[in-house]
Amino acid sequence: MLFSVDERYNAVIIKLSGSVMGGPDGAKLHNRLHKLKEEGKLNVVVDLGRVKFMNSSGLGMLISGMTTMRNAGGDLRLARAESRIQSLLMVTKLITVFKHFDSVDEATASFSAN
Repeated sequence: MLFSVDERYNAVIIKLSGSVMGGPDGAKLHNRLHKLKEEGKLNVVVDLGRVKFMNSSGLGMLISGMTTMRNAGGDLRLARAESRIQSLLMVTKLITVFKHFDSVDEATASFSAN
């Protein structure tokens, strides 16, 4: 898994790519989210448009990130989940836990709507 971080409007966009399976890459993402929290950057959008595979550890990593941001008064939202990833979110019923959007722009705009 690779990820890049960009700031746009009132949110931080984290673009994931490849296979999201936790492990050392998950730890790097976890550390980055905690750094963002310390900086007061609590609105995070995870762009899943280039994710090809995700296992239960990858889902756990997203849940942990969402919990971190929500406990700090922000949120972690998902964008551009392809059908394979959407199916995984539906089967695990996490589709009801995460706020998810078809585009990164919609996801970032949703923070202004609150």
